[in-house]
Amino acid sequence: MDESLRAQIETYLSHLDGLIHRGRQVRDTLVNHPSSKSAIAATRAWQEDCGITINQLSGGSKAHWLARSFSEAFLMRSAAGHAAEGAAPEEIVRRLLKVLEQAVASLTGTDDGAVISASSQAPAPHRFDFVHNRDLRPIVEQAYTDSRRALEQEDYDLALRTSCGILEAIITDALEHQGLGALAASDSPSGKIADWSFETRLAVAERAGLIRGGCARLPAIARTYRDINDANGEGQSEPSVSERDARRTGQVLHVVMRDLDPGR
Repeated sequence: MDESLRAQIETYLSHLDGLIHRGRQVRDTLVNHPSSKSAIAATRAWQEDCGITINQLSGGSKAHWLARSFSEAFLMRSAAGHAAEGAAPEEIVRRLLKVLEQAVASLTGTDDGAVISASSQAPAPHRFDFVHNRDLRPIVEQAYTDSRRALEQEDYDLALRTSCGILEAIITDALEHQGLGALAASDSPSGKIADWSFETRLAVAERAGLIRGGCARLPAIARTYRDINDANGEGQSEPSVSERDARRTGQVLHVVMRDLDPGR
């Protein structure tokens, strides 16, 4: 087997293992607390992460058997076999776990990793093609991968800081492309954009219509993520980053990515 393909398969297997572990936790929580808002939010975040991975594995093709299995997991079948209303959350989680397990079986059961044959032959999805600075694209793409890996490894501090770094980078790119002249009408401060605070960049981008109101959900600790870096550098006690804060920051990042790239 080609070494690059072998490495790709091993990366996917590690990622799938993390998703399956999270999915089982989500399932157990739903069983015990089916009406819990936090459980429902965690379920949605997990489903979104599953969708991203399935899309990558299937090469972005909705006709791929894995992509079809993922979509069908959300449907409830009538007695006649027709698609009806959506299935219950707990049942969806159980079905998605089976889809992930099928992906693992396909990756480990053949020499060429049949499940990713489509994605290995076609270009991988480019999440940051909307970024105007071409030199920045591979940097934020790698950072995005690192942030997802940090979440899987339960390094919530690193996941949050990395997501915030991506968020600041892509918003700064959008602001700089817009130009100070155009931003003046949005009550932007004087001076270089690079000298503005993170909060200021978010606020100006929203007033300029570059992004919508998704950043309102950004946790307080994420808004001061630079202070975490400073504290770590000076040996101070670092603030505690919760799993919820890290995941919510990642969700806000996805919302902003959609705002900046409406064609996503």
